[in-house]
Amino acid sequence: MTTPRDSSPSRRVRANGDGTVYQRKDGRWEAAGYVLAPGNTRKRIRVYGTTRKDALAKLTEKTASSNRGLPVLSAQGSVAAYLTYWLENVALHHLRETTHTRYTTCVDRYLVPGLGKKKLAKLTAKDVRTWLNQLRTICQCCTRGIDARRDQPRCCAAGQCCHKPLSPLTLTYIHSVLKSALEHAVREEEIPRNVARNVRTGTPRPRRFEPLTADEARHLLTAARGHRLHALFELALHTGLRKGELLGLRWEDLDLDAGTAAIRRTLQRTSAGGLTTLPTKTRASERRIALPTRCVQSLKLHDEQQKTEREAAGTAWQHDGYAFTTAQGRPIDPTNLTRTFTTLLRKAGLRRIRFHDLRHSTATLLLEQGVELVVIKELLGHAHIGVAATVYAHIRLRLQRQAIDTLGTALDTWHRRVDLRQRR
Repeated sequence: MTTPRDSSPSRRVRANGDGTVYQRKDGRWEAAGYVLAPGNTRKRIRVYGTTRKDALAKLTEKTASSNRGLPVLSAQGSVAAYLTYWLENVALHHLRETTHTRYTTCVDRYLVPGLGKKKLAKLTAKDVRTWLNQLRTICQCCTRGIDARRDQPRCCAAGQCCHKPLSPLTLTYIHSVLKSALEHAVREEEIPRNVARNVRTGTPRPRRFEPLTADEARHLLTAARGHRLHALFELALHTGLRKGELLGLRWEDLDLDAGTAAIRRTLQRTSAGGLTTLPTKTRASERRIALPTRCVQSLKLHDEQQKTEREAAGTAWQHDGYAFTTAQGRPIDPTNLTRTFTTLLRKAGLRRIRFHDLRHSTATLLLEQGVELVVIKELLGHAHIGVAATVYAHIRLRLQRQAIDTLGTALDTWHRRVDLRQRR
């Protein structure tokens, strides 16, 4: 006599190719199926859940990603394989192109050579900490062969190591890239936890910068008079706009009658697209700012000058609507603007600084005039006020000293008055 087939959930028949789902002896449910793997191959994966529905949902998610052409990594693969997958299929779609390029350089130059051969599932916090400690002491001339490629070696290739390891800021950046990649591996349930989060790298000191003083800023603007980009430098010092934001400004973004400017894009050179416009750095960076009267006047003169250049260029003029262009109407390359700025500093007899330090100079001068941080945050387009508070902490300390000295003067005056009354 035959017995009816067991119809329990663990024995349900699934279609061919849908994989299998069954309950393990330990009570957990296991689902297994074939998915797309790196190298255009297929492999069998296993996922687990507390219920049959949970395990099946995880398998369905993996299968759906595979059907969309996304290879599914296994924790048994190497760290290098996962980092490559993460860069090509995840980071590429969520990061700005310039940020993705920096991530790729970081992965190729540091992460893959240092941790790439280790299995993703077996990577430990100790592995990450040991590797970071090595980076702190290894001379980059030796490791990357920089000195060997020089015409006249002066470090390792010459037998005299310069002992120049990576800076704390670079180490923190490398660590953050690894944390981002492993965090996604946790979300995809490839690994149970992000071991890089258990490693502390310390808080590096912020990059030191020397903003222009008010007197130096006046010298710079004086030297820029008569320059065809005088309006750009004046706008940079008065508003603190980033280099890419200045070069990405179009005339349609400027309302000179109302005295406002809409910051909607940035102009940058990328490895893939060349000179191209990109969205602003953050959502907070997309903003509308008020223009000083002096900048409005400079921009009106610049508009007249650009019309003259357009007539002189004739058919060679390339009209893209940018406010600041070359003499032929083409967008200005950020590198060329940096060269022009360096020449201008030399003409003004000023020390050499980065163009980005004009932005710091604007914030510093505003703080020294007593402008609130929240106003500076809105003007400069910081993501949150904590950024401004951290970057300009040394200025705030100086303002605190001025405030304390002012209070001390007031108290001394009060004490003198009291003494005079007592003597009478």
